Amino acid sequence: MKELRYLNRFFYKYRYRLILGIIITVVARIFALFAPRLIGNSLTVVEKYLSKEITDLAIVERELLYNILLIIGAAIVAGFLTFLMRQTIINMSRFIEFDLKNVVFEQYQRLSLNFYKQNRTGDLMNRISEDVGKTRMYVGPAIMYSINTLSLFVVVISYMINVAPKLTLYTVLPLPILSIAIYQLSRAIHKRSTVVQEYLSKLSTFTQESFSGISVIKAYGIQLATQNDFEDLSNQSKDKNMDLVKIQAWFFPMMILLIGLSNLIVIYIGGNQYINGEIEIGVLAEFIIYVNMLTWPVATVGWVTSIVQQAEASQKRINEFLLVEPDIKNPKDEPDEIKGDIAFENVTFTYDDTNITALKNLSFSVKRGETLAILGKTGAGKSTILQLISRLYDVTSGRILIDDKPITTLNLYSLRDSIGAVPQDAFLFSDSIKNNIKFGKEDATDDEVIAAAKDAVVHKNIIDFAKGYDTVLGERGITLSGGQKQRVSIARALIKDPNILLLDDCLSAVDTETEEQILNNLEKVSSNKTTLIVSHRISSAKNADKIIVLEDGEIIQQGTHNQLISTEGYYKELYLKQLSEKDL
Repeated sequence: MKELRYLNRFFYKYRYRLILGIIITVVARIFALFAPRLIGNSLTVVEKYLSKEITDLAIVERELLYNILLIIGAAIVAGFLTFLMRQTIINMSRFIEFDLKNVVFEQYQRLSLNFYKQNRTGDLMNRISEDVGKTRMYVGPAIMYSINTLSLFVVVISYMINVAPKLTLYTVLPLPILSIAIYQLSRAIHKRSTVVQEYLSKLSTFTQESFSGISVIKAYGIQLATQNDFEDLSNQSKDKNMDLVKIQAWFFPMMILLIGLSNLIVIYIGGNQYINGEIEIGVLAEFIIYVNMLTWPVATVGWVTSIVQQAEASQKRINEFLLVEPDIKNPKDEPDEIKGDIAFENVTFTYDDTNITALKNLSFSVKRGETLAILGKTGAGKSTILQLISRLYDVTSGRILIDDKPITTLNLYSLRDSIGAVPQDAFLFSDSIKNNIKFGKEDATDDEVIAAAKDAVVHKNIIDFAKGYDTVLGERGITLSGGQKQRVSIARALIKDPNILLLDDCLSAVDTETEEQILNNLEKVSSNKTTLIVSHRISSAKNADKIIVLEDGEIIQQGTHNQLISTEGYYKELYLKQLSEKDL
């Protein structure tokens, strides 16, 4: 259970609920013991009346009535305390589940982009849902039934030893066999539970990717092939689940067999002791009731063991991610004021997952209020520059300065809060258009939302929708066209009013007329902002204060638009090509 030690912090947090639950459980078990003792006393009284030891029937009736009332009262109190036990311990497990999901989600947000390149979304979702759910069963039902069983055993066995030590010894003889069987079965359950959870992650990943890429699946007409792949994976998962169930199926029959054996021992040994006058008939009845009272708790030992083993396997999978340290860490808690001066000094960067060197000894600078345009062929390293400024990655060598301070010394949240980024692949949430724009500024007014949409030249498109800004988008913004998604993303960045504006080829899906309107609006709103524009179009770069052209991670040209079109090279060739295309 070493993986489950991580949960001890939550037990400590809710220690008062847990302690109260334990106390209530023990008291409930004590009240539950009254019934067998009272039944035994009743049988003894009847036996004495039949054997003429007691001759007054009224005494017997009074004793029986008294015992019946006590049995009913004890049952009511025990039932109420059992209800309180569930309210304390089961509720505690729900609180722990809530906390653990938040811890996992917070960790997901802390982890760097490399982590998400190496792990699939379906697997991440399964760990925060299914695996946390399995863990909750350990901190709730497993703990509750374990305390219940332990307290019942201690109280019952103690009383049985006090009443009839020899009979008790024979009654508990099957327990060592039970312990060995549980140990062996638990090991097998642990291994098979891990495999089951892994296959559940594979299923989650497959379905998530299939639903996200349903348009591609339909366009290529591969629904049948996808369905067959899903059935194969489902069958494999079913087989692994059946392997687990076959092991779990041994528990209850084994428990019932051993409890039945204990009953036979009690009847045989106790019967002989009664015949020999060593015990009363009431004691024999009590022991039979006690053994059967232990039937369900003993049976739950197997169920609890199964839960614990599954929780151990699930918590191990959760811990694998919780113990991962993010590549990018916040160096300090104190906030920093970011003005917007940016400088790259001999920056080299290599992606860990592909070992591709995207930037090579790159140096440039851009002052606050200036606009820098970055051009180059696909794979030249343009987007990498923007990702490094957002500190989604750290440089391999060299350094990046923000306001003349190394970027690695700045408060990470202050840095990112000062940046408005529009990625190349615009991502929109399954929410209203208004809320997607307000993602850049949660407390923005409706007027601010509309103003940002107008600057992004998307306002007219939005008001044409039946519900306007309240239109709810499909997953990843599928409701909108490519150009509309890009412009909503631009509005999201503009409403934030950042000091640094990063635009990563975010006008590629809009026509040249709309592009010109957006650029004119950007020029007005970004007069005091540091703006970096990555583009393949000269029209997006021509008004920039500085332009750099990249090839294989190195600067091959730099200057203003007028300087570069008068110089032979990539920029002039691209300018003439796009100029002729425009004329055509």
